Amino acid sequence: MGENACDDIFDWASRDPDRVTFSRRADGGWLPVTAGEFASRVAAVAAGLIAGQIRPGDRVGLMAAPSLDWAICDFAIWAAGAVTVPVYETSSVEQIRWILGDSGAAAVFAGNASLADAVRRAQAPTVETVWVMDRDLDVLADAGASVSPDEIVRRRGTVTAGSMATIVYTSGTTGRPKGCMISHGNLVQAVGAILAAPGVQDRILAGEASALLFLPLSHILARVVALCLVHAGRRIGYLPDLRELPAGLTSFRPTILLAVPRVFEKIAADGSQQAEAGGHERLFAAARATAVRYSAAGKHRGVLLRLRHAMFGPLVYRQLRGAVGGRVAWAISGGAPLDADLAHFFRGAGITILEGWGMTETTGPVTMNMPGAQRIGSVGLALPGCAVRIAPGGEIEVQGPDVFTGYWQDPQANGEAFDGRWFRTGDLGRVDDDGFVFVGGRKKDLIITAYGQHLAPGPLEDRLRRHWLIDQCVIVGDKRPYPAALVTLDEAAFARWKQRLGKPPAASVCDLRDDPDLNAVVQDAVDGVNATLSRAETIKRFRILDARFAIGAELTPMNKVRRDYVLAKYAGDVEALYR
Repeated sequence: MGENACDDIFDWASRDPDRVTFSRRADGGWLPVTAGEFASRVAAVAAGLIAGQIRPGDRVGLMAAPSLDWAICDFAIWAAGAVTVPVYETSSVEQIRWILGDSGAAAVFAGNASLADAVRRAQAPTVETVWVMDRDLDVLADAGASVSPDEIVRRRGTVTAGSMATIVYTSGTTGRPKGCMISHGNLVQAVGAILAAPGVQDRILAGEASALLFLPLSHILARVVALCLVHAGRRIGYLPDLRELPAGLTSFRPTILLAVPRVFEKIAADGSQQAEAGGHERLFAAARATAVRYSAAGKHRGVLLRLRHAMFGPLVYRQLRGAVGGRVAWAISGGAPLDADLAHFFRGAGITILEGWGMTETTGPVTMNMPGAQRIGSVGLALPGCAVRIAPGGEIEVQGPDVFTGYWQDPQANGEAFDGRWFRTGDLGRVDDDGFVFVGGRKKDLIITAYGQHLAPGPLEDRLRRHWLIDQCVIVGDKRPYPAALVTLDEAAFARWKQRLGKPPAASVCDLRDDPDLNAVVQDAVDGVNATLSRAETIKRFRILDARFAIGAELTPMNKVRRDYVLAKYAGDVEALYR
């Protein structure tokens, strides 16, 4: 990889222009896009930016769902020497105004007319031009015809490792989003560290590896993984609508799956529900338990366990693999902690989920479980070139060339973020004797009950969300006598539960939130979590909320709960838990 993050696409176009490096959706299928075609399109859009008076260092917003055009615009901004400012498509007008205004964006790419309208309503003071990606890219490319190819080469040459590549705004779970300045060198080093990890190039990316990316490209994880695939010359497809994920996976048939834990939870829950609908609930439960035991046993698998595992292969595990296209052998999980039993279940069924950990400020992963060096329950070993230490008080601190250059226009936050050369992550954790890192939750989220009990809510919430009926939950209890839980229900699972128990089909969660049968199901889930806790940690009460959490409100675009927002919005429900 060269000094800047866009060198790879032009290198592939020069070395192997006919290599299929992307796929574009068309008529329910996928059309190949070669390295030469992609680089040519990037250069044409970059020329259009230059013709449109975008100067080196200018910030350009990018607000769209994952798509090939998103990638083209991102690389074109870099090729023109400018800086990409990604904005989640689910952002509110107020959030758009803040991100574009704070970054001083001169122009914006919007994915469609609706998003362009949201950008215009935001009235960011510095934005002069809004291009609608699904209609204006050809116009932009035509406008760039007057720009000499030599000018594109010259602009690319001005971009060095120290040049800023992107300002990525944090999810804002605890306040107003902060802009993280990430250089081209940060991105290049992050890609190099991942590719240098044992087993990545010769196992995960071996052969005709491919990935279908559906996580928001505004998030650093999806963006860095895409750059790794580009560097390795592997095929990438993009899926803009998560509702089309099952059909997209079966048609694209990727070998690598990048997802957040909630996606894996839903895949497992859907399998369980389908088995139940067909009268095979006990079969699925037995197959899941066998897969977990098979994975956890490692090399110490007895004959009986091997036989049981082989029996469930064609009955259950093949169907689970088929749900993600039938070819996935490796999956990457990030963005939130992954439940250990869920990881064992997938590995026992033939899909190894490699959990990693990192932040926007670290340009993506700092640690990662690797093929041949995996410890389920941990977030893996530090990647090559990265260092991890535990500060007094249990906070994880990191150091390495992929740590960002600082927060945009926020010297106070920069002063608080670093301990010398070490970045304070705000996550609590530990490192075992073999170097595997374990994350225990956010320092700011730590609950201290009225009796002085310290409790990290994240792991409890993760376990509760494993239940088929529960969609989201928030553990409360700070300065209160005991922990309690706010719970929302999965819409589809709630509908099936009503049908199975003969409840009125039109009844809402609000109508049934005090129903004894419904509360008994949720209590079973709570009891299952409590069985793993000390008495002081147990969840004493719960309250079912009558509305689902929404992205852009209670949830970030990566499905992380905005805890402060939830506690403020549902303050009355929290009080009810302690009356």
